Amino acid sequence: MKILISNDDGYHAPGIVALYEALKDVADVEVVAPEQNNSAKSNALTLHAPLYVTPAANGFRYVNGTPADCVHIALTGLLGYRPDLVISGINNGANMGDDTIYSGTVGAAMEGYLFGIPAMAFSQVEKGWRELDAAAQKARELVLQMIRGSLLGLAPGAEPWLLNINIPNLPLEQLKPLKICRLGRRHSAERVITQASPRGETMYWIGGAGPAKDDAEGTDFHAALQGHVTVTPLKVDLTDHDHLRYWAQTAVRLADSRDGAP
Repeated sequence: MKILISNDDGYHAPGIVALYEALKDVADVEVVAPEQNNSAKSNALTLHAPLYVTPAANGFRYVNGTPADCVHIALTGLLGYRPDLVISGINNGANMGDDTIYSGTVGAAMEGYLFGIPAMAFSQVEKGWRELDAAAQKARELVLQMIRGSLLGLAPGAEPWLLNINIPNLPLEQLKPLKICRLGRRHSAERVITQASPRGETMYWIGGAGPAKDDAEGTDFHAALQGHVTVTPLKVDLTDHDHLRYWAQTAVRLADSRDGAP
């Protein structure tokens, strides 16, 4: 069993170190992670600047790029083999609801998924690394369950899967069983923050995430608040399938209008 680990907090972050320590005796584990914090980089790839891979003192390798860069480089030549599983995390803070669109943690896992490899993104619900060892043990437990359930090592042509997992900052014995959830929704983000630079120019800082808009039962927000480990299967297809017919009909109307039809 071979596992590739990455993250968005950087190769030196406590979360990725704890995840590696929890999994290093489960499989052959390689870590390829960003040199610096790359939170909210989503699936961004670096296309107009060179990337370098550097060995770290702890045996990890780091890249001067994004989380997706790290996984992409690892899978397209750096490793020299195809891992059975790509894992991203453990992130310093939740990736729930709309956050998953922006998340570099999810972006790293999704890059593995796009290459046809099962992938998991792990995050702690609260920032600060409280009860990190418990989160790492829970991650280990879930990975072992996947191995025992023969959900890795997919046959050629088999569909990969992508799981987004959020773990409350609780002692291991207080964590409630995992729940399969849909993504919740947030309100719009808070207002942008402006400051004057030393040169008198206006600086803009992106505001904080808004509060939960949809945190009803069945969402990741609701389950995490109850102390459950939340698991949300994700997909990449952004097509609005429910409204394809509407837009097809609208396109016909627009074409008729352009041609001068009533």
